[in-house]
Amino acid sequence: MTFDRAAASRLPVDRLSLLTKIARMYHEQGLRQPEIAERLHISQSRVSRFLKEAVTLGIVRTIVVAPEGVHSELEDAVRAKYDLADVVVADEAPTEQGLLASLGSAGAAYLETTLTGNDQVGISSWSSTLLATVDAMAPRTVRTASSVVQVLGGVGNATVQIQATRLADRLAGVTGAKPIFFPAPGIVGSAAARDALLADKYIAQAVAAWPSLTTLLVGIGSLEPSTLLQSSGNAVTPDDQQQLRASGAVGDVCLRFFDADGALVQTDLHDRVLGISVDELRAIPRTIGIAGGERKHEAIRAAARGGWIDVLITDVATARFLAA
Repeated sequence: MTFDRAAASRLPVDRLSLLTKIARMYHEQGLRQPEIAERLHISQSRVSRFLKEAVTLGIVRTIVVAPEGVHSELEDAVRAKYDLADVVVADEAPTEQGLLASLGSAGAAYLETTLTGNDQVGISSWSSTLLATVDAMAPRTVRTASSVVQVLGGVGNATVQIQATRLADRLAGVTGAKPIFFPAPGIVGSAAARDALLADKYIAQAVAAWPSLTTLLVGIGSLEPSTLLQSSGNAVTPDDQQQLRASGAVGDVCLRFFDADGALVQTDLHDRVLGISVDELRAIPRTIGIAGGERKHEAIRAAARGGWIDVLITDVATARFLAA
């Protein structure tokens, strides 16, 4: 059977990418269908259907042919090097907005494919890639998550903190989930203030939900704030940034900063973060990091090295940097 280019052209590149990935796992890597289902967080029956579809399209012959725009070999290289559960590589884009759109589309397709309906999903705060992902998701006819829980207070001025709540609400809306909000700033003035706020009954509802999360959706921050954070009143002060830089920090997940090897960096800021703890974060079965762009190369590599993420959705240039 030859590759059916006409039929393949009618399918979105995200689906072609998934078909190719599953075909390579089964036919080239020798994984059984239950193993593929567990790794990709989908049902075994869907794995079977995708394998049949790959044969129908001619993707599976004597070899696996990756269609244009699919980067399965690069995904495999990054996944193996950093021992990740899965990697999705989105196409390159010439502009920052184009890159965000590409990452958002890839992130949306991944979530729409892998959310089971029973997932309890945590989501971090204000992030351009998370915004792009949630905006790219279409409402489903069936529920794809049971709850969406904020795990970090809003970072920036009061207006931005409201936008972080709206981000969680939007994700809950498109997945049919119950939203659980965390109405608080992401950074406070002291550890005592953090403890007092965590005891508040409205905030405690979200805190109580954190140990039950099955999936966490996060951006990966670099030490230097993005244009979005700078314009929104970035809550990490210059003094905090100086301390973090002096301690070797290169990036963060949920405002938990780490060095180039992914080791936790603890400064005064660590005890003033109002959000999920490191132990709670690491206990979540699946943490999905969506990030890309040259400015974040070091931070993304450190997050992968340190085990801060299980799944990475990134761009071609970043994936090549990670694999090199």
